[in-house]
Amino acid sequence: MPNLSLKVNIPSTGAVKTMQFESNMIVYDACKMIRDRVQDSSSSSAEDFGMFLPDEDPKKGVWLEPGQTLEYYLLKTGDLVEYREKIRPLCVKMMDGALKTVMVDDSQMVEDLVKTICDRIGVPNFEEYSLLHEEDEADEEAKKNPVDKEEEPKVSDGKRMEQIRKKWHTDDEQHWLNQDKSLREQGIDETAMLTLRKKFFFSDENEDRNDPVQLNLLYIQARDAILQGNHPVSPEEAYQFAALQAQVQYSNYDSSRTRAYVDIKEFLPDEYQKKGVEKRILSEYSKLTGLTELNAKFRYIQRSRSLKTHGASFFLVKEKMKGKNKLVPRLLGITKKSVMSVDEKTKEVLKTWPLTTVRRWAASPNSFTLDFGDYSESYYSVQTTEGETISQLIAGYIDIILSRQKQPERPLMQMDNEATMHEDEVAPGRAYAMHYPEGGAGLGSEGGVALPGVMRNAQLPLNSMNLGTLSGNEKQGRMGGTMASGNLPPSGQLGSTTSTLAAQQVLKGNINSTRGVIANIMPDLQNPLNLPPIGNDPGSVSWKQNQIDLQRQNVSSQVTAITAAAAQVVTLTSGDPAETNYTAVGSAVSTISSNMSELAKGLPMLAALLSDTNDADKILEAARHLANAASDLLNCALPENLGERNKLLEALGRTGVASGNLLAMTGEEQVDKR
Repeated sequence: MPNLSLKVNIPSTGAVKTMQFESNMIVYDACKMIRDRVQDSSSSSAEDFGMFLPDEDPKKGVWLEPGQTLEYYLLKTGDLVEYREKIRPLCVKMMDGALKTVMVDDSQMVEDLVKTICDRIGVPNFEEYSLLHEEDEADEEAKKNPVDKEEEPKVSDGKRMEQIRKKWHTDDEQHWLNQDKSLREQGIDETAMLTLRKKFFFSDENEDRNDPVQLNLLYIQARDAILQGNHPVSPEEAYQFAALQAQVQYSNYDSSRTRAYVDIKEFLPDEYQKKGVEKRILSEYSKLTGLTELNAKFRYIQRSRSLKTHGASFFLVKEKMKGKNKLVPRLLGITKKSVMSVDEKTKEVLKTWPLTTVRRWAASPNSFTLDFGDYSESYYSVQTTEGETISQLIAGYIDIILSRQKQPERPLMQMDNEATMHEDEVAPGRAYAMHYPEGGAGLGSEGGVALPGVMRNAQLPLNSMNLGTLSGNEKQGRMGGTMASGNLPPSGQLGSTTSTLAAQQVLKGNINSTRGVIANIMPDLQNPLNLPPIGNDPGSVSWKQNQIDLQRQNVSSQVTAITAAAAQVVTLTSGDPAETNYTAVGSAVSTISSNMSELAKGLPMLAALLSDTNDADKILEAARHLANAASDLLNCALPENLGERNKLLEALGRTGVASGNLLAMTGEEQVDKR
């Protein structure tokens, strides 16, 4: 019986209705119930809507996660929730000045939004990019202009710091959005414009001409940094950079158009904008004839990487002079390899500490402190109001390093050498489901040992166990203050009703979570990615074809894995519930979840690359049909629904048909001619 009465506000119609829910109902099912009962003329799909818990402070409102239950959010009868559209337009400015409007999920964190944006423009290493709020710079200027009469003695010092900040364009001026918060939590509304920029320079050394999209972004950011003076360069280096920039903008040198090439303000940093340098630039420019635009950008980036300050984020700080009780301006630089102290006048690197020597750090509103352990005699502390920003930057680099070093959860070399591999062929296409039998050596995991002892039958699989009481003269022991109890069941016993019910509850949670994942990816399967013009030069054409082949292979692998896992769910749930291996069923459900998520990442990219063949919309429609069929199958596989076996088999059939159609649309359908 319903035990939770909520007021549901529908902003699209202005109506407020009181509806009854089960407190243990998941949010996904609650949204479905609301949509069925509300007459909404909106043409948006059900997956575009969600439940929102409002607050008097707009920044404190939260979206309810589809896979969580209503009781998880401590809702009580009479509370007000909103059923509103999650998808909203977001205006994003690229480094080249291009504006792109991307439809994003307002309920996601900024980190997820950056991933969505990077996926849609074809940038793979999304974790190195972030978003800037365009309006923050104007707001910051407004805060700096007023002068408090009580602080008149500090005005001259403040002006000097401001001049240094403007001269070097430090990262104090860049206000990155917090990756772990949503746009709403940071006050970003639909009218705001955000800028996508590279924040962490970690893998840029691996970029090459096979990725023209990211190469262009790197070129623009490197060019702007050099022209603004962020990276000190020698005169010769400045002329070479200017020549490469001219080759990118104007193609090959033409002696009849020399006057069109010599706007030195556009090609040189301020300190080198002097009379007579035009000839030096043109001389270097004339040597680049025959160099393509793509190769010129690549060479520009190569040269910029050789600079000592390449990839550094600089913050204007005050550092204590050695042996004196005086603070002097310094530039604190952070790179993927080191922390550096830089002279604010010449940008000469005064001291460098490897990032690997950082033991800990602390940020306060007015200072930032680093502990280099044995590598330094004392703490390194500076005066700054950007301590939290510096802290997030260092933490971001460390997170990327750790994620790149992360090992696979189960390397093949650590598997049981005597295990037998089972292989099943599944239609459509040729999907292979591979698994290892229960038992055998597994991987170790960390955990507490102060747990109740359990006695298992040696003839039972490891995931079956029975709890009870000891009888007779069996001995009892104590571990960590908890009495351990158990009994040795007769041979062949398959576990108690209690353990079966517990396993079913775990499976139910896994299925509901996966259905929530499928609901969340539906917006990504609506439209192809919005790719920038790729070009018709051989390098771009080759890159496009390589991407098409790669995405086709990925889609084929993911679709066949989903189909194989769906068949495994049906097979494993065909027997007596007491004998069902719920761990194996849960593993198959997790396979569907992970492959569905990966499919939603790559398929819009493939659709965009194939947009000139008129198949883009058909591919995405076929993917949505597969997602809906998989969600229906999982619903039928819930423990309480397994009694209706025919519905489960029908859902499996629809999943097979949908996967076959998708493979055919992407050109990866395989036909067995035997």
